[in-house]
Amino acid sequence: MATQPERDLKEVDISGWAAKGQALAKVDGLVVFVSGAVPGDVADLRITRAKKNFMEAEMVRLAKPSPHRTTPFCKHFGTCGGCTWQHLAYPAQLAFKRQEVIDNLQRIGGLDLPEVPGTLPSPQERFYRNKLEYTFSAQRWFTREELAAGDRIADRQALGYHLPGRFDKVLDISECWLQPAPSDAIRNFIRGYARQHGLGFYNIRKHEGWLRTLTIRTTTTGEVMALLAFGHEDAEQREALLSALHNEFPAITSLLWCINPKKNDTIWDLDIHVFHGRDHIVEQMPDEGLAPLRFRIGPKSFFQVNPQQTLAMYGMVRQLAGLRGNELAYDLYSGAGTISLFMARHCRHVVGADIVPEAVADAHANAALNGIGNVAFEAGDLKDLLSPEFITRHGRPDVLVTDPPRAGMHEAVVQRIREMAPPSMVYVSCNPATQARDLALLNDLYRVTHVQPLDMFPHTAHVENIVRLELR
Repeated sequence: MATQPERDLKEVDISGWAAKGQALAKVDGLVVFVSGAVPGDVADLRITRAKKNFMEAEMVRLAKPSPHRTTPFCKHFGTCGGCTWQHLAYPAQLAFKRQEVIDNLQRIGGLDLPEVPGTLPSPQERFYRNKLEYTFSAQRWFTREELAAGDRIADRQALGYHLPGRFDKVLDISECWLQPAPSDAIRNFIRGYARQHGLGFYNIRKHEGWLRTLTIRTTTTGEVMALLAFGHEDAEQREALLSALHNEFPAITSLLWCINPKKNDTIWDLDIHVFHGRDHIVEQMPDEGLAPLRFRIGPKSFFQVNPQQTLAMYGMVRQLAGLRGNELAYDLYSGAGTISLFMARHCRHVVGADIVPEAVADAHANAALNGIGNVAFEAGDLKDLLSPEFITRHGRPDVLVTDPPRAGMHEAVVQRIREMAPPSMVYVSCNPATQARDLALLNDLYRVTHVQPLDMFPHTAHVENIVRLELR
């Protein structure tokens, strides 16, 4: 049973990191998970939750700062719930991410590892994202400073981010260091226009209101997509708002809108309408002296959000795949075909497979856009799709690349890989814990020959990891 918090803790040494980016301390033999602290800090803590084997606490006074501590650069740090490591110097972030990868692969996977190099840093630490999603709310989150001031708060509307764990609370964002221009300017213009014209913001609890969400996508070549979702149709107000947005930002490549009457914000089953420009934007990625690869990105497309680091990651995947020009390669969880197309120019043939039919359609379109014909894509649940008939159709792969979602691969998919037994594999993961679980199931057949952590999300606890495996 849980016990009630009884005391504050004075001048506690913060010793390391725990899951989800929380700092870690040990007091009287108990593990304490700490928010707001950095390893190396000495701090006073307030217990917020106490259980038999652990406690949770927040830092209330910094007695001695860690040498790894730095000053956050965003005014919303500590409230919005994003970029939770802004107070940790970037070299220390990279070091902790490398250690997390090693710990997961050894403790969960029981793997023998080669020397693991340092985490590959992101080329950009700020403004690195190409996609952000904002929520309109009629009942915004009030900051501690606002509440402490004791003044009457008249403005209750927000256009920003959900607070962690609070589906109904949105923090109004005036600046964000994640996405390049004109993301901030577009968001702030729409908020100002909506307030000036008395447009209704969505009430998330009551499921009523007009303005619901705003999604902004950008490319490294300067193309911009803006998608506004409305709770119901109001043609006159919608035309006026979108016209004002187009007049203010005529360079928007793709200005889109949709009507979402549902009780969730997903757009996958909605009709998307074009107000101005194209129904997509195009990203371009260099390819070792060859013509750049181009990727069509629609409002429902999946594309890695850190394009410069994605280029480095895909180049490393191709290098670790050891392509010499005559290989048959499989690309599992192939999405829009990005890894497949990066490999296709350097091997005989690539077969991609993904569960999402729309992603497979994007993959076919991207292959055509680049004039690449030595690829094939199939849609289906991989645990069923990777049958003996699939292998008969396409052949046994010389190399297999897999890039599954955070949950990792289904055990049946791992079994299909065991049956195929490709001579080499490259496993790309956004979750080293599930990657380690999957690799443990392959450990008797494969040995790990290379591990490379990558930082796709600076100032967060998330880490990507690439593992190369060779058949024993």
